[in-house]
Amino acid sequence: MTALIPVNAATPAEPGEPAADRVLAGTPVNRTWNAYASEDGRFFSGIWESEPGKWEIDYSEHEFCHILEGESVIADEAGTETRVRAGDAFVIPAGFKGTWEVVTKTRKHYAIYEA
Repeated sequence: MTALIPVNAATPAEPGEPAADRVLAGTPVNRTWNAYASEDGRFFSGIWESEPGKWEIDYSEHEFCHILEGESVIADEAGTETRVRAGDAFVIPAGFKGTWEVVTKTRKHYAIYEA
């Protein structure tokens, strides 16, 4: 029988940060608690949080996000900004390019699919 997999911060966090050449402001160090990865490595889910900062993003994957706490601003290449806060849920499609700015420490549930 297959068991349900809890998505929480019970697993050890993996530290990370955007590549230095993508950072535009601040020191956006982050932590990821990856709760699940499919056998083929194309789908994974967990919790991510980041300290304030701004960096360039270029998505090759599709990502569903549900903001748990904090505030971030995501802008597309044209400069159109979307402010996201606790309770907001959205999808960033593969091919999206722009910036992610963490205004206040942000924590989210994520589900990522690599096509």
